[in-house]
Amino acid sequence: MHIHILGICGTFMGGLAVLAKEAGHKVTGCDANVYPPMSTQLEAQGIELIEGFGPEQVDLKPDLFVIGNVVSRSNPLMEEILNRGLRYTSGPQWIGEHILQNKWVLAVAGTHGKTTTSSMLAWILEDAGYHPGFLIGGVPMNFGISARLSGKEADSAFFVIEADEYDTAFFDKRSKFVHYRAKTAVLNNLEYDHADIFPDLGAIETQFHHLVRTVPGVGRLIVNGREESLQRVVARGCWSDKEWFGVDGGNGWAFRTHEDGSFDVRFDGEVQGTVDWELTGEHNRLNAVAAIAAARHVGVPPAQAIESLGKFENVKRRMEVRGAVNGVTVYDDFAHHPTAIATTVAGLRKKVGSARILAVLEPRSNTMKLGTMKGALPDSLVDADLVFGYGAKSGKDALGWNLGEALAPLGAKAAAFDELDGLVQAIVKAAKAGDHVLVMSNGGFGGVHQKILDALAQ
Repeated sequence: MHIHILGICGTFMGGLAVLAKEAGHKVTGCDANVYPPMSTQLEAQGIELIEGFGPEQVDLKPDLFVIGNVVSRSNPLMEEILNRGLRYTSGPQWIGEHILQNKWVLAVAGTHGKTTTSSMLAWILEDAGYHPGFLIGGVPMNFGISARLSGKEADSAFFVIEADEYDTAFFDKRSKFVHYRAKTAVLNNLEYDHADIFPDLGAIETQFHHLVRTVPGVGRLIVNGREESLQRVVARGCWSDKEWFGVDGGNGWAFRTHEDGSFDVRFDGEVQGTVDWELTGEHNRLNAVAAIAAARHVGVPPAQAIESLGKFENVKRRMEVRGAVNGVTVYDDFAHHPTAIATTVAGLRKKVGSARILAVLEPRSNTMKLGTMKGALPDSLVDADLVFGYGAKSGKDALGWNLGEALAPLGAKAAAFDELDGLVQAIVKAAKAGDHVLVMSNGGFGGVHQKILDALAQ
């Protein structure tokens, strides 16, 4: 089958393209914005990319068009597909029907930590000899790719998928994760996000309960017991086994942290072992416990999962060191929601102690561009010594609100910029040996990481 993917450079659709190619399909695709790491990953797979959404692409005559949720009505190629009555489907539906059928699907959902927890879970299963397939919204460094069908020639029965609550497509407003038919479902956390499609937290809770409804009676839910929102979701009805994590003093999964950053993992009060690794932050310990619990559901002993996490190498764009020049270290991180920003900065603070942190933020998610979370930005950045905010003046990533005003409660330590060159110059002027520059964005950010490193070198 020849499939042509609209919106192929998104993390999900790019992963779908890799899976389809590996499954033997002919794959082509198009997108408006092409940047690494997805563009380089697709090119390495021999997948042809076309810039833009020109209607002439129907002349490729694919058997099926697979539509990403970046595509809306008025998209010229989509309009041509509709006018000609050509076959199309959504990415999540195609995955569910062509990749996940007859698999034991382990799905990881949540506002935060989906990518990291999915990566941990896939690595635990790999290290245990399960050789799972996976589709993850990032690049786990243990694997170097974001998606694969299986880890060996024999088809694995297990598939780990990052389960996003964002809507499926312009013609299917259900959350993506309802298409996956998970047998093991991790509910990591649940906060208000995606203000462009959800009016309030209750609407997202409803979507999460739709996911719960799809888990079979022989399946299992792994649920963060610290989240009142998830407690409300489960209280609506649960037809599967469930295990809680993150809550001390009762049944379920918990942990106790040591001064050196290692932590004991407990299940129903019994110590299962100690995770000794390089990662920092309470959020990563919660992610780890959730992954251990999910792996146990498919038969991986907790002690073995704990040992595997000692070899976990994290994910690209999760506190990834991009380089160091003249004693200044530059990091790249995907954080874009205020909660994720706060935990990322706190994690780096734990790592570097009293050294200065220069936080560089591009609020470019749909929720942030709408200004819904702008009031929470100052509190999320209090642990940084200096804050440099960037908001484009025009184009699709332009903010509809004043970033400088939003950062004003931080006083003189914060500044806002609308030009990349000015932003880079200000960072380099402020930086000195021993500083840590933490760049946070869920996009390419104009290649600002390398621009900073190059300017520091000069």
